[in-house]
Amino acid sequence: MLPSGFHFFERGWLSSNSLLIHDTEQAVLFDSGYVTHASQLLSLLQLSLNDQPLDAVINTHLHSDHCGGNHALQTSFEHIQIHVPGTQYEDLLVWSDSSLTYDATGQSCPRFTPTMSLQADALLKICHTEWQVFSSPGHDNDSLIFFEPHLGILISSDALWEKGLGVIFPEFLGGVGFENVAKTYDLIESLKPKLIIPGHGPVFRDCSKALSDGRRKLAAYSASPLMHATYSAKVLIKFKLMELHTVRINDFTAWCINSPLLRLIHHQFFSQQEIKNWLQQLFLELSSRGFMVISGDTFQNQ
Repeated sequence: MLPSGFHFFERGWLSSNSLLIHDTEQAVLFDSGYVTHASQLLSLLQLSLNDQPLDAVINTHLHSDHCGGNHALQTSFEHIQIHVPGTQYEDLLVWSDSSLTYDATGQSCPRFTPTMSLQADALLKICHTEWQVFSSPGHDNDSLIFFEPHLGILISSDALWEKGLGVIFPEFLGGVGFENVAKTYDLIESLKPKLIIPGHGPVFRDCSKALSDGRRKLAAYSASPLMHATYSAKVLIKFKLMELHTVRINDFTAWCINSPLLRLIHHQFFSQQEIKNWLQQLFLELSSRGFMVISGDTFQNQ
């Protein structure tokens, strides 16, 4: 399905997918996954590259599941270039916790140093391919997508999945979210990609169906921001549980109560409920749907 020299690493949901493009002269990786999977990433690269060094990693956006492996890559490859969206380049240089999302979500991302600022409307030459860079606000208003028009390949990251729709974080963080997702969908439709490499899930071809499904979900969230808030809270809880695997219920409840973004969602949408009662309701819903197991005094990921 993919051209020669393309290696797609589908990595589940704690880590984003990664795409390696290489030839004998150059090797470039899109997105590096979550920090707890960094050793897995290095093993995948070794299998694909043997002793060839990785020249660059390009981050579609700076959520922890897409750039958490950057530190390990920067440590392992002496001359590697770290390309990041230009709108957050300065934040990374000073590692501004107020502008980056890691404290708010309670997720981990070891500090790394960016070396290249990526701008929308740029052209990026990688091996024998040339990628157009586009802004793709919505899920994250600083995110970028990459399109190779001759091959018809779109690296959509979290702007478009085959199924489902990611959390629209700007809706909680004082930005425009739902409207920007709609604009990004329109942009993707105009590109007419033949093959889509998403941030999560398998590579797929049916862009029209994915857009139709995404727009249907977006319409539901726009009509009921409360539905989107509930979904988003569950995603944050599930993500942390995937990281921890097993945790005592009291400890995990305390973590959730002190999570800045969960507290913000509760304050904006569910303040009529005590936060502990709200969380217990979410835990039960996740358990009933098979996303976690309640066993004695512990939660277990499932």
